[in-house]
Amino acid sequence: MEDRQRYGFIMCVCTGKCPGFQAMDIWDFINQVRVELPVEYGFIHPQLCEEDGDRFLADFLQSNRKLIIGACAPNMQKKMFKQAFKDAGLDIEKDAVMLDIRDMTNEKAFDIVKTALERLGFEGDEE
Repeated sequence: MEDRQRYGFIMCVCTGKCPGFQAMDIWDFINQVRVELPVEYGFIHPQLCEEDGDRFLADFLQSNRKLIIGACAPNMQKKMFKQAFKDAGLDIEKDAVMLDIRDMTNEKAFDIVKTALERLGFEGDEE
């Protein structure tokens, strides 16, 4: 299906030094998301809330792509990324799910990302 919804996952790890990610093996986690979930891509960004994160989002955001961002508090993410989504012609409330995945094991974070895909409209029968 040519106009099938595409899903992406970005994990922000707060420079990799945030104690909130100590319970997680971030490399195993991102690979599990990429391999086991119906995402077009999954990758780690070191710090989306910095200037290079703003530049990255400006270059990266596209229509027909819904994002899940796993990072810190969702209300902070929405505040920080709202303008980038608006500039790309996207609605942050409809085109993204912000998740706080700090202080979780890989398994718990994976389940939360899977649930977020369902919130964005993935029904489980797409390939």
